Amino acid sequence: MKDKAEIENQFPAGTAQNGRLPARSTKKTSSPLTWYIFLIPSFLGILLFMIYPIFESLRLSFYQSNGTIEHFIGLENFKTVLTSGPFWNAVGNTFFIGIFQIVITIPLGFIFASLINSTPRGKNFFKVIYFLPNVTSIVAAAMIFAFVLHPEMGIVNYLLDIVGFPTPGWLSDPSTSKWAVILLAVWHWIGFVIIICLANLQAISPEMYEAARIDGASGLQQWLFITVPNMGGTFAFLLITGWIGALQRFNEVYVLGGPNGSPARSIQTMGAFIYERGFTGFEFGIASAATYIMFMIILVFTFINLKLSNMKI
Repeated sequence: MKDKAEIENQFPAGTAQNGRLPARSTKKTSSPLTWYIFLIPSFLGILLFMIYPIFESLRLSFYQSNGTIEHFIGLENFKTVLTSGPFWNAVGNTFFIGIFQIVITIPLGFIFASLINSTPRGKNFFKVIYFLPNVTSIVAAAMIFAFVLHPEMGIVNYLLDIVGFPTPGWLSDPSTSKWAVILLAVWHWIGFVIIICLANLQAISPEMYEAARIDGASGLQQWLFITVPNMGGTFAFLLITGWIGALQRFNEVYVLGGPNGSPARSIQTMGAFIYERGFTGFEFGIASAATYIMFMIILVFTFINLKLSNMKI
């Protein structure tokens, strides 16, 4: 071990105290350039995979393009899409499935959340059970539902037959195929609705319920006049997010009905129409024009929802 004299010779006066080596300085020098260097990979990724496709898609919407040969045709692609029967059929399918998904899931999820919130024990168990479908891949869920709803081998028709109800063709019949997609959408989304509703229910002040009980209000009256009015913001949030997701629906209808939404285009959505024209028909100009029309539809519909729900962003 070095003695005190050696330490004082090695280090200048005042830097060695009581025979101990000076502590290494913990102050770090930083430069703004360092942070910019770390941000460059993420910035390039956003530029390459998000910003560039937006402008490239806009450019393609004014061209007749099959991926190799391009001709500028102006707004002709937009006219073709807006006068296309299959496109408006896809718009109708998208709204039909989205409306019934939201109308069924939000009230049902709110009722389940209220029941779970009033349960004295096992809340976490029910949260896990109901949220489990939401963490399941929608592609895997669609493949399972294709088997569950099979008209001859599916368990749903088997149970309906046991109790004496008619057994529909589900995904093989255009009149019932949309309801099969709605059933899958409700099953997959209801866990998310329950969790969001539960978070708001637990934030409502208990003093409001206590005051209502003192005034003689029943449990149903407390639910109707305290719980429901305090859920306005949550319902607005679920409405907006539900509509955005519904208007972008693609994965499950592609698995269940392919790019043309079989049977008879009954479950083809706007996203599936774009995929069909772009990646199976190699009509990239029409697919790009349809993408921007879908963007405008979502933008207008979201604006209307924000106005109706008085939700601020």
